Amino acid sequence: MNHVDHSAITGRGAVFHAFVTDAGALDGASRNAMIDTMFALFANRDYAALYAAQVVSLLGTGLMTVALGLLAYDLAGDGAGMVLGIAFTIKMLSYVGLSPVAQALAQRLPRKPVLVGADLVRVAVALCLPFVTQVWQVYVLIFVLQSASATFTPAYQAILPDLLPDEGDYTRALSLSRLAYDLENLLSPAIAALLLTVTGFSMLFAGTALGFAVSAVLVGWAAIPPLSPEASMRPFRERLVRGTRIYLATPRLRGLLALNFAAAAASAFVLVNTVVLVRGAMAGDEADLALAMAAFGAGSMAAALALPRLVERLPDRGVMMAGAATLVMLCLGLALRMGVAGLPGWPVFLAVWAAFGLAYSAVLTPSGRLLRRSAHPADRPAIFAAQFALSHACWLITYPLAGWAGEALEMAAALGILGALALVGVLVAWRLWPAGEPLELFHDHPELPPHHPHLYAHGAVDGEVRRHAHVFVIDDLHPVWPRQG
Repeated sequence: MNHVDHSAITGRGAVFHAFVTDAGALDGASRNAMIDTMFALFANRDYAALYAAQVVSLLGTGLMTVALGLLAYDLAGDGAGMVLGIAFTIKMLSYVGLSPVAQALAQRLPRKPVLVGADLVRVAVALCLPFVTQVWQVYVLIFVLQSASATFTPAYQAILPDLLPDEGDYTRALSLSRLAYDLENLLSPAIAALLLTVTGFSMLFAGTALGFAVSAVLVGWAAIPPLSPEASMRPFRERLVRGTRIYLATPRLRGLLALNFAAAAASAFVLVNTVVLVRGAMAGDEADLALAMAAFGAGSMAAALALPRLVERLPDRGVMMAGAATLVMLCLGLALRMGVAGLPGWPVFLAVWAAFGLAYSAVLTPSGRLLRRSAHPADRPAIFAAQFALSHACWLITYPLAGWAGEALEMAAALGILGALALVGVLVAWRLWPAGEPLELFHDHPELPPHHPHLYAHGAVDGEVRRHAHVFVIDDLHPVWPRQG
């Protein structure tokens, strides 16, 4: 059996050492206490309802993914791959292009009807899909469904920091959300396979519709904090670009975007090419493919469980940089190994895929904490929509690149290219996101009149002593990030 030296992966840096310790070496009592603390959030009835809505919605989406592949084959035969490729491209384009537009329109509407309405649109589309007879009809329905998802998801994500104002509770909610995505990846294919033993694939769309309908009911049951009226008073054009403007003007969020790209570059190879490696190069069967993806999911879940405790002791930047650097080392190290000696043995391969999942989750899970502290409550829907759109723009680049490179080049070369792109993302993030930058920043306001309330609120007397410090976010009074030192 071939072996990979993991010391280069797990031994560099105190941050990653601490992460591995928390993720894999907790004693039973510590692990149980951590899980108990996390699941204590469900004592909050409204959060419990919204989380359950997320879970059933994700399960419905997972069933639809399986059903859509079978529908594409039914309509296009050997051209099903092209149909699915176009459908998923439509999905990404909808996410990138429509999410900011949807949130700008929704800011003048109550939050709950927006979420319920998006779910009901998705129910209608899921019920229509079994009756399509032409490929173009699939494209139209997918566009409508993903437009509704581009409305629902960032709006849902922006509610959680308002519902859970304590940062520790919100961090645990982010971990639970990550767990929901990973469990969906594991459970949806199994549920779909079980249903297909007793019914046709069209009934999977009924299961999708049921998931969205239950989500709508649960959202309707929850008490959702209202959105600040301040946001709805702005002109449409300002609402449309405000989230992206805040995002790109905030150094930590520019760093987050670069880390999103690094995570997308590394993980796109796993998500696109695992089937080629397992079924082709390793001559595995469908069960082996499921096991490989389960290893990736298990690593991600381990990270999600460890992160609430870890970010209490280490800064978000250190955790996320360590995760991204680990993705780079995994990509480049495995590419070198594949180029020289081929794929590692099956147990090591599963361990590497689990490490991919762990590092991927370490990059993405804390991102909500950065968004939460980078905008006022009124601007959170806009900034979450910007994150949704910009992060999916990264996937829109790396998904097709992973597919093309994996087919046109050797797999080692494809992985090396994606690893190099991930390295660029890490270096850009290192440059854009300064280490140790405090939340409270010194700055002044030469443009404000001497008796402006903001100056008096921060210690100015008769317009003097204009320089002051407070928790700094981009807003109408602070359109530019101040230079320090």
